[in-house]
Amino acid sequence: MIKRNLFFVVLFLCASMAVKAQKTDTLSINLENVKYPYPVKFFNVSAEGQDLRMAYMDVPAAKMVNGRTVILFHGKNFGGYYWTNVIQALSNRGFRVIVPDQIGFGKSSKAFIHYSFHQMAQWNKALLDQLGIQKASVLGHSMGGMLATRFALMYPEQTEKLLLENPIGLEDYRRFIPYVSTEDQYKTELKSTAESVRKYYQSSYFTVWKPEYEELVRIAGGVTNSADFPRWAKVAAMTFTMIYEQPVVYEFYNIKVPTVLFIGKEDKTIVGKGLLSPDQQALYGQYRLLGKQTAAKIPGAKIIEFEACGHIPHIEIPTEFTVALLGSL
Repeated sequence: MIKRNLFFVVLFLCASMAVKAQKTDTLSINLENVKYPYPVKFFNVSAEGQDLRMAYMDVPAAKMVNGRTVILFHGKNFGGYYWTNVIQALSNRGFRVIVPDQIGFGKSSKAFIHYSFHQMAQWNKALLDQLGIQKASVLGHSMGGMLATRFALMYPEQTEKLLLENPIGLEDYRRFIPYVSTEDQYKTELKSTAESVRKYYQSSYFTVWKPEYEELVRIAGGVTNSADFPRWAKVAAMTFTMIYEQPVVYEFYNIKVPTVLFIGKEDKTIVGKGLLSPDQQALYGQYRLLGKQTAAKIPGAKIIEFEACGHIPHIEIPTEFTVALLGSL
């Protein structure tokens, strides 16, 4: 009898531990259980008959207030949470910092809509208008670089400077990536796991993997355990299609604002890389070449290159990046 009772106690403890582990590893697709470095507010927008919420942080200057603003546009696999050190550096130098999660990302609504860089730029302009900000420097990383470029093209009068950190879209993916329908991409996204996220980040984003990068995996991988993950995966597929179908590479010549590119030279990011053979992959995504080529297309643009750095300089080499960023502002 004692042994039997002991068996049930052990079974109960194991079950409890499993539930606890599941709760620890599972994140909601709107990241309600992810703590952001500063208070999060919400800006209401509407699209295609849907009322949506756009999350953002509005961080005031900590000292030496200079009256200037920087808005930060995150990459496709991230949200405002990964900008912490950049926000601190800018705030300490007197800048007000606006950090939105774009619709479809982070803590913002995961809407089933037609995703458009034009629409995103319009929403961000409306956010700045509501906050009483007439002009801002725009820093965009990865997919955020495509959005920042579109914003600068649409609103040059409101763009003080365009700052591009390893932006994607420096080549037209339609020229060499096989077309994949949104539905087929959705099936691919559904296969994501924390382990597949880790492998992708290790092989694509950083030159050397460090333990502190696991927090990025915890967030991006945590949503794959959510009951609502299919919605997240569908939105991820929709924004993949947006990137593929809405290039900005042909419009760099039309940029009319001061522009600086920050390029980690070891970056080899290609949207849809898995659809290419190893030989094909070697022909594209070469940022040590793409950075210079892009700077040459943008009138008066400057380029700052980082050795031994991959896709996310502000995380891989934070001090070097923030020094370069502040110097460019």
